[in-house]
Amino acid sequence: MKALRFKRNIPRYAAAKIAGNIKPGSGASFGPIDLIQEESPKAPGEEWVRVRPRLSGICGSDLATVDGKSARYFEPLVSFPFTPGHEVVGDLDDNSRVVLEPVLSCTSRNISPTCNPCSQGKIGNCENVTLGEISPGIQTGSCHDTGGGWATEFYAHPSQLHSVPDEFSDEAAVMVEPTACGVHAALAAELPNEGVVAILGSGTLGQVTISALRHLTNPKTIISTARYPEQKRLAAELGSDIVVSPDEIHRAVRRACGTKAITNVSENSPEGRVDRLTGGADVVIDCVGTSKSISDALSITKPKGKIVLVGMPSIVELELTPLWHRELQLIGAYTYGTERLANGEAVNTFDLAFELVKNAKLEKLVSACYPLNNYQEALKHAANAGARGAFKIVFDLRDERERNIK
Repeated sequence: MKALRFKRNIPRYAAAKIAGNIKPGSGASFGPIDLIQEESPKAPGEEWVRVRPRLSGICGSDLATVDGKSARYFEPLVSFPFTPGHEVVGDLDDNSRVVLEPVLSCTSRNISPTCNPCSQGKIGNCENVTLGEISPGIQTGSCHDTGGGWATEFYAHPSQLHSVPDEFSDEAAVMVEPTACGVHAALAAELPNEGVVAILGSGTLGQVTISALRHLTNPKTIISTARYPEQKRLAAELGSDIVVSPDEIHRAVRRACGTKAITNVSENSPEGRVDRLTGGADVVIDCVGTSKSISDALSITKPKGKIVLVGMPSIVELELTPLWHRELQLIGAYTYGTERLANGEAVNTFDLAFELVKNAKLEKLVSACYPLNNYQEALKHAANAGARGAFKIVFDLRDERERNIK
């Protein structure tokens, strides 16, 4: 089996952080991730089945790990060494295609009775991610026992697998998991009917969230920020009514909502700059997760409005006075599970994601495929995707898999 393996190695992790700060994606050249060849793994339990990946995506959380920027919060929630990769379309031994739902819940850990979140279908909130019959890990790609999608094979519990319709290309199928994240975020926002929503960031996560908002909610106006021309073009195509550069978001929300601005006059800016709005958007969805983006969200959300944090943050520095003064809600939106639609119907997030990928043709977000041997180049491309006019970068393991079978 060929796999990319991430080990616990503090000096190399520190080197990755330095390299990643200099040039995003460069941590792969210096950090504790290596391409290895080893014997095929053993199943972690009787029910578990082998998955042979066809395509496996590179996520922002993967890049944070590779570049030494992942939060120390996750240290007790993973088990080393692990193989990354949780955005996967692959084949079972009977040659049927499946998409992985990577969360390792009570069911996959063989824990009974299940915790309260899992019993309600909210598997992303599982309380037992360090317990059960497998090692700690919040999902496939962070657990030593399961392996991950950046390999020619790994193991999954049947509860994690979704059959892929014949009409889906591999590129469409690999977009289902990231689209499920966008679906969960859009529905967690609970956008009022005819409400105004702003999305900060138009990378892959921002794009699928825009699409989910357009298809699953009824907004009056969708405003999004994008840094690069291709991001702006696709955001408009997928449903954003107004697309602006990040530094123009205050003005865009002000105009869309008919609210007023509060300016901050200083010696360095005697003409004044917009510091915050008196009103603002009903909901702001932050798909970036930096101090700057969260601060922007706090300044453009109307009093008693909601901010949904989708982009994975690490350590941020924030002025939280507006959260208190304007009585805002700041919530997280992590992974997926069971969604509650406006009509009260309970639907699995992945079912909604399959439908959205098909209707919006989200396979168009897959920009480039790389073999595992070229992993350093692939990770650099993914880390600089926006500037290079790209979105989702994936590993293509189809040729590797065929060689292994032969």
